[in-house]
Amino acid sequence: MNHSPDTLLVEQLKEGDQTAFDALFVKYYKMLCVNAYWFLQNEQEAKDLIQTFFMDIWDKKLYLQFDGDVKGYLHTAVKNRCLNYIKKQKLRYEHQEAFSNLQDDTCQAQPDAVPDYYKQLHTSLNDISGQKKVAIQMVYIQGKRYQEAAEEMGISINSFKTHLKRGLKLLRFAVNSKKY
Repeated sequence: MNHSPDTLLVEQLKEGDQTAFDALFVKYYKMLCVNAYWFLQNEQEAKDLIQTFFMDIWDKKLYLQFDGDVKGYLHTAVKNRCLNYIKKQKLRYEHQEAFSNLQDDTCQAQPDAVPDYYKQLHTSLNDISGQKKVAIQMVYIQGKRYQEAAEEMGISINSFKTHLKRGLKLLRFAVNSKKY
């Protein structure tokens, strides 16, 4: 049987050996940072992404998914995380741009009255009750992930998504129906 150093590391990891995890980190950290930098073009973001990835490998036991080519798995996982990060950043930028445009349009339409968006959002959010409100607050105010919020609420991820979707629909309706 062929036992490469990576295969032995994986076997030790699956047994819960912290030193095997440390060895994996030392072996691949710099190489994965370079790989992430190639996508992100930002050294600190690349390092942060790889640090988080290694924390997930240990905390979420991602090493149980290692099968065969560990190096290939790590590279693919980092590439996917980088692409997801870029997508999320692009979406965040688009949302900021849309909000900025909305604010500019509102201020031009009503130059004397600058609306208080925070107050408008808070008032509209108070009109929503129950789990819909909690779901919106957890994701958009507290910045929690869907899975984390669902677990905290004690419901399934699909139920959480339903509450969030319905809450956002009510929030949009409330904001659009009120004239500020």
